Formats: sequence, structure tokens, C-alpha cells
Amino acid sequence: MASAKASALHISGINKKFGKGDKQVEVLKHIEIDVAPGEFLILVGPSGCGKSTLLNIIAGLDEPTEGEIRIAGRNVVGMAPKDRDIAMVFQSYALYPTMSVADNIGFALEMRNVPKPERIKRINEVAEMLQMSHLLDRRPSQLSGGQRQRVAMGRALARQPQLFLFDEPLSNLDAKLRVEMRAEIKRLHQTSGITSVYVTHDQVEALTLGSRIAVMKGGVVQQLGTPSQVYNTPANTFVATFMGSPTMNLVKGERVPQGFAVEGAVLPLTCPSAAADLGLRPEHISLNEEATWRGQVSLVEPTGADTYIVVQTAAGAMTARCSPDTEVLVGDNVGLRILADKVNWFDRESGARLG
Repeated sequence: MASAKASALHISGINKKFGKGDKQVEVLKHIEIDVAPGEFLILVGPSGCGKSTLLNIIAGLDEPTEGEIRIAGRNVVGMAPKDRDIAMVFQSYALYPTMSVADNIGFALEMRNVPKPERIKRINEVAEMLQMSHLLDRRPSQLSGGQRQRVAMGRALARQPQLFLFDEPLSNLDAKLRVEMRAEIKRLHQTSGITSVYVTHDQVEALTLGSRIAVMKGGVVQQLGTPSQVYNTPANTFVATFMGSPTMNLVKGERVPQGFAVEGAVLPLTCPSAAADLGLRPEHISLNEEATWRGQVSLVEPTGADTYIVVQTAAGAMTARCSPDTEVLVGDNVGLRILADKVNWFDRESGARLG
């Protein structure tokens, strides 16, 4: 639910070029995204896709070559970062080591000449929200990595901005802390309701945190949609293979009257094109002794809740997500059954989604 302070963000026709003449490089290409008040937008993609450049343009740390950035209806292009009413949380905590947690949280308020009684009230409210009231007298050196990142978020929260910007804030944390802080950020957003834009290269973060996800590659938004849309109906093979772990299986075959022919079997599927590739998520493939599509187990990977089994078929390696009590050994010959209503089809040449 959007807070009273939450504002809409409108990204319109944003292009960004670096360099001049023959050496000019276009890093953002006509980006169009509308973010509703209170929404949590994720910018995700591999290194060099332009996601951090776009975040810097929203923040005012960089200027676009073309286009508009509107926050609460106001075009902020050319406006200094301090005048945009935004708060940013970085990968590095950027805390003042000689200040207490309370002073770090309240520093931006002090710089804005907020009266001391109001500062103290705001610091205490934020500390309670972040469950760190007992840490207010400590210095950053006395805190864990997760606690320091919480202080960095508290400093941003205390300002009550129109817009939150997160630049890969969990990259420096270990795996267990990342999971805890993901939950913390999600709870924080639900509590504050402030419009947020979050940059990450981690597709698990993107799927668990975002209201919507913009998947980027080469300065272009490949798909903009809810986590469910991006995962279940990817716009192209790049999104299909980038989002999800393990990645989606892509299968080359041929449309025939009986269905879709892959090497070694004919799958009873309705193929929409003579030049289509089949996409299958690992959880939509199961092992079945009666299945005609067969292969040899090359890897068994238990993860606790699931076991991933890689099967070498004549059409290539397929990863199946199975229950943890599945009993197979490397070298076993197994059959593969697929959920026909969960398949994805992609154009072989362009990679675009079909149907």
C-alpha cells in the first residue's frame, strides 16, 4: 500500500551515450518505465546491461543524453541530487565510523536543520521499525555486516523521501545474511510504502523482492512485468535463461503431425511454428519409466528441499527438479515426462516468445 509520501516515477525516452564520434557507445536505448506510487521496481540484468547507469540517472548522479525523469510529475533532469527528494542505499554502507548509530541515522536530518526534538523522534521511529533500538549507542565497528546495512537503510528512511533507490545493497553480505536482509527490505517496503527502485544482478533477489521486474540486456528492457510473468511467460530466450535457477531447458526439434519431434522421441505437443524451440522449466520435467523420451543421468545434485537431476538426451542435457527422495544414480537410463500445459515456445531465429 502506498504511503502518503509515495510518488510516481516516470522514465520516458531515456537514452544515454558515452564518448564521441566513432567511439560513441550507447548504453541505454529508449527506456520507458512507469512506476506507480508505492511500487517496488527491480532493475535486473548481467554486468554492463545499463541498470546502474539508469539508477544513477534517476538519482541525478548522471544525466541522460535524451529523455525525461519525472518524480511526482516534476521533470528532475538537470536538477541536483539533493533537490530530488530521494534517498539512496549503496553496496558499501558508507557510514561515519566515528558516529553512533543514532547520529548516522540522523545525520541527513541534521544537515537539513530539522529541529532536535523531531530528529530524535524520527531516529527512534526508524530504529524501532528496523528492530535496532538497542543498538543506537554503538559505532559501526561494533556492528555486523547486516546491522550496518540496516543502519544505512535507516539513514535513508529517516529522511522520508519520495523515492528509495537501492544499488546492489546486499552484494557484500554472505548467503545467510542476504536471505535475512531480503526479508528485511521487503518488510521495510511494506511498512513504509515508499516507491522504490532496486538494482541487482541476482535473479533470486529480483523474483522475491519486486512488485515488477525490468529485465535488461545491452541497454534495452527485454521484459517488464510481475515476477510471475517474467518467470512463467518470458518474453524471449534471454529472459527465459537469465531468470530462474537452474535455468530453463531449451530444446531444438521439429514440428511433425504427431507433435514435436526431438532426437529420440516425439512429444505430444502443439508446436506453433515450423521454426520453434521448446522451453521447459526444470520443475515441469519429471522422471517416468514409461516415458519414450529417454536419456542417461549425468549429475545428481541434492539441495535439501529438491534434487536436481541432469539427464543427457539425444537432444541435449535436460535438468529436472525432483523430490529429495528420488533415487537415481549417475549412469541410470531414465524417461522424461513433461507438463504439456507449462511449455514455452520461442522463435528459433529471433528468440522471441511465440503464442
